Parts: sequence; C-alpha cells; structure tokens
Amino acid sequence: MPRTLPTTEDLRTRARAALDHVGVTLDDPAGDVLHARTPLTGENLFPVAATTPAAAEEALAAAHQAFLAWRSTPAPQRGELVRRLGELLREHQEDLADLVTIEAGKIRSEALGEVQEMIDICDFAVGLSRQLYGRTIASERPGHRLAETWHPLGVVGVISAFNFPCAVWSWNTAVALACGDTVVWKPSELTPLISLACARLLERAAEDVGAPDGVHRLLIGDRAVGERLVDDPRVALVSATGSTRMGREVGPRVAARFGRSLLELGGNNAAIVTPSADLDLAVRGIVFAAAGTAGQRCTTLRRLIAHRDIADTLVARLTAAYARLPVGDPFDEATLVGPLISSAALDRMQEAVARAQAEGGKVLAGGGRRLADVAPDAAYVEPVVVRVGAQTGVVREETFAPILYVLTYDTLEEAIALHNDVPQGLSSSIFTRDQAEAELFLSAEGSDCGIANVNIGTSGAEIGGAFGGEKETGGGRESGSDAWRAYMRSATNTVNYSGRLALAQNVNFL
Repeated sequence: MPRTLPTTEDLRTRARAALDHVGVTLDDPAGDVLHARTPLTGENLFPVAATTPAAAEEALAAAHQAFLAWRSTPAPQRGELVRRLGELLREHQEDLADLVTIEAGKIRSEALGEVQEMIDICDFAVGLSRQLYGRTIASERPGHRLAETWHPLGVVGVISAFNFPCAVWSWNTAVALACGDTVVWKPSELTPLISLACARLLERAAEDVGAPDGVHRLLIGDRAVGERLVDDPRVALVSATGSTRMGREVGPRVAARFGRSLLELGGNNAAIVTPSADLDLAVRGIVFAAAGTAGQRCTTLRRLIAHRDIADTLVARLTAAYARLPVGDPFDEATLVGPLISSAALDRMQEAVARAQAEGGKVLAGGGRRLADVAPDAAYVEPVVVRVGAQTGVVREETFAPILYVLTYDTLEEAIALHNDVPQGLSSSIFTRDQAEAELFLSAEGSDCGIANVNIGTSGAEIGGAFGGEKETGGGRESGSDAWRAYMRSATNTVNYSGRLALAQNVNFL
C-alpha cells in the first residue's frame, strides 16, 4: 500500500520551499484572490492575487510594446533567451516537479517528465532560431526573383489547462519567443503556483540576456481574464488548450476580429488490438495510456477496440493489471495513479460509468468508487474498465477520468470505422505485428487523427513531432515539425533586377 499522505501543511511547506528556490515570494494578496489548492488532500494551500483589469491592460500594452523591439532582434539572439530559460529549468527541475505534483496531482515520474518536456522544447526552439527558413520560387519572368519570407507575428496569447500546467505553456512560449513574438499567458486557475514559478524563471532569463521588458507576462484569474486575450486585437494569435466546448467559444470570437487561433481541444482516443499483436506489449501500453495521469490527459486511451478472437484474453490480462494498480500519494514512488483534480471530476466519471451501465455496459474492473480511506476530501478513485457495445452513446464523449471502454470487432475495416466514428480526432494507435495492418492504419484510409502510433499507446508525445488533432480536437499543431509557422506571418517577395518591367501572365500595359 502507498504510504500515508502528506498533510496539507506538509504540502504548503514543500510548495513554499520550491517557490523560494525559483524566486517567487507569496505576499498576502490585497483585492481579488483565488486559492491555490491541492488535489492530494482536497484542501486550499495559499491565497494568490488575481490579475485586475488594469493589470491585464498593462500586461497587454507592455507585450505589444516589447514586440516592436523583439521582432527586430536577430533570431539567433532571441534563441539565447530560450537557451537561458532551458538552463534555469534544468537547475530547478525538482522544484517545478514538486509544484506540478502538489497542484495537478501527477505522480513523481510524470511530474519530472513534464518539466523535462519544457527543457526539451527549449532545446528544440534554440535550434529553430537558426532555421526559420523561407524559400526561393522559380519566377516566370526573366530577371526576377520570387521568394517567400517569414516574419514575427505579434503578441501570442496562451491559454493552458490544468493537466499539463507548464509543458503546454513552454511548447508555445519557447517557439513563439524564438520566432520573435511576445507572450501573455493565462494558465488554469487550478494551477497558479507552478505558473508563477515558470513565469519567474522566464523573467530571470530575460533579465540575464537583456531581453525587452514585457516579452512575457502572466495573467492569473478566471474565465474573464482569458476573454481579454480572446477579444483583444493586439493579440495576433490565441493558442488555447482545453475542452471542445471552450474551443467552440474561442475560435469564432478570435475569428470575428480576424485574429488567428491555435486550438488543442478534446480527445477520445482509441487503440486497436489485432490477433497478431504482442499482448505483453499491448497490455503495458494500454494500462499506461488509460490509467496514467489518472486518465486526465487529452491523449488518454478511452476506447479499446479488440479483435473478437483475443478480446477475452486481453481483457483478463487488463483486469488483472488494474487490480494491482497502486492508487494514492503521488509523491510515493510505488504509486501509479494519483488523484483526480477535483470532486467534480469524480462526479462526472461516476455519471459516465452509470450511463454506460444503463446502456448495457458491464464493469469488468474497478467501479469508479471514491477511495475515501486515502483522503476523505480528495478524489482518489479506482480506474475502470467497462465492456460496451458499438452503439453505446457515452463512448462518443470524452470524460476526463480513467475510464476504458472495451469494444470488439471482426475485420480491420470494421475496427477502423469504429475508431473513426467519434467527433474527436487527436491520438490513436494499433497493436499489430502485421505490417500490412500497420500500414493501412497509417494510410489515408486508416486513422483520422493527428497522431497515429503503431505498437505504442496513445499518450506520451515527443518534442520534435508536431502535436495536435483533427475534427473537434481543433486542428492545431504545436511543439515540432513546421508548427513554428503558426507563430509567424509569411510574405511573398518579388524582386525585379532586369531593368525592365515585365508583367506576369504576359500582360501588356503601356
């Protein structure tokens, strides 16, 4: 069994020590506050000052003014700011991981992994600062050069969610800064402490390299604070991570003022397991993808589509694995599943399980029960496996909790149709040792998701490959490949060095 949970006072002490190490001082706030809380015990930690409307306006004005200088700074010099941030993140990896666990409830290895992801994107963006390539295009006119160049876009507004409270910020911020943009960040109101720590480290990095004041600003608050970023015409790009419902509001509002949006929204991810699959590998990949982070990743595995011939064997192995999953204190190295973020999240999970059962589903493992003996005011819960039919309606919805729905299929074409028959399109996988099956899944006739994996689960993305999805997942791409183009504007240039005027398409005029 996991050891006894730390008390809320223990967590306050640990959080304050981490904040002190990175240079954040928590003064007694005046005016509006929100309360940093911990899902480990379900109790409040500290009051934190909320950003006032006047402070939000000052932050946006400062970011816009800083952009006017930052855009003219050579890109390799901009990369030095990101390099320094990466050095500070390395120096304070343990401190930041403590805050991630305390506020988001992630187990220790996942919290350290999230900070490592920030370090990795800094390395990526430093290299990118010397690779913001345009292209030369063949001109139809003699003595002309046709080219495409890329320029900084402006202020980037970042709205992030609780489940990756700092990694998603870094995906956007490191790349945006290298591209010559400035950043205003509105994090989840559930994770203000890790946000303050990251913002302070970037502030220190900016001081160390002499970057303009205002290259990064932090807004702490509720929905109204985020709406400032959505509606302000000085914000050229709004990168928002959250629910599909949130994206339905953000996208049209940004578009109405002809701004740009980059949306990373809900996922309802599935894995297909074929008769040829290595079941040892599949079970390990499925359990981590479905129960890791207590099911609170956008890439969490929520639907398992198993071939009828191996479904019973696979389910038996999964239920045995689920019975051994240690749920409890995320600071304990033996724990694999920490708490849900809140009691409201637990309520939604239990409602989804009840709906699945009402529609004919059968609970095979867990049950969605609150584990009150771990912490009576927190939301520790048993991960659940439910066997359902293809017509079960709740399967088409994303519930941010460790629920794994199991469906069966007879042909791979049927499996792919089941896989694609949901509104979301983020991450997907297939477990198979048949190359033809793998290639079909990766083809245009296969997975309709932005991420498609073979013999690995749906969660766990590496920096370098673009992250994002299709359909109601929003279509955004971050953290790799040519995702940097979202943070820049392109210009087509024509240079005439011929000494005479030649019009395109052989047009004659004068």
